[in-house]
Amino acid sequence: MAGDHFSSYADFEYIDFDRRDNGVIVATFNRPDTLNSANVRLHREMSEIWHVVDADEQVRCVVVTGAGRAFSAGGDMGMIEEMTSSYEAMLVQWRDAGAIVENMISSRKPVISAINGVAVGAGLAIALMADISVMGESVRLTDGHVRLGVAAGDHGALVWPMLCGMAKAKYYLLTADFLDGREAERIGLVSKCVPDEQVLSEAIAIAERLAAGSQLAIQWTKKALNGWYRQSMPIFGESLALEMLCFLGEDAKEGVAAIREKRPPHF
Repeated sequence: MAGDHFSSYADFEYIDFDRRDNGVIVATFNRPDTLNSANVRLHREMSEIWHVVDADEQVRCVVVTGAGRAFSAGGDMGMIEEMTSSYEAMLVQWRDAGAIVENMISSRKPVISAINGVAVGAGLAIALMADISVMGESVRLTDGHVRLGVAAGDHGALVWPMLCGMAKAKYYLLTADFLDGREAERIGLVSKCVPDEQVLSEAIAIAERLAAGSQLAIQWTKKALNGWYRQSMPIFGESLALEMLCFLGEDAKEGVAAIREKRPPHF
């Protein structure tokens, strides 16, 4: 796995693919027993999916969702704990976290996120980096980084100010408060909020509309709009580097211990 790009859907262990008619493919994070949290393998897969979809000439649009009752609860505790004690493990996740954002920005095909359950960390990065996001009314999300004792680096400093403005971005990234689908739509963080049971069907319906449209027109519109992200990549690079530095400090160790012991952290 180290450093090599995936070349086919068969290379993925924790993402399932359902090829629909008319150019839509549904990609499902499939670790439901852990709320689709990202271990080292899934975190890499989250960065590699975009190359494979882009190379598939039968696919015009991808819908991303989670199996069971979560979209993705972010990095699993084993991976996070290792990052607080191993410089080498931190470097691997620095590479993969950066690749998720960079590869989503550079991918050609439109991405629709069907946010069917809790979304945190790396999972939230994909949910909000998607070109169009559909979220359930009662679904809750949080960036969560500061609660763990690390800077908001996965995507937050890059994406949130553009989606919902600096005032709301700072509030939610500095407090790590949860917000539900209705509030996320109200502040502009997600594209659409629908009843929970309609999330996937609505996302697929939007994907089918895009797949039926002019692909050059849609892909080039996405490319131009993503210029706003590309010109802000120095902000993303700094935020990700600061997050990784935090993982090597005492606050991150305390944050992990507090989660393990089910108590408030003492920073």
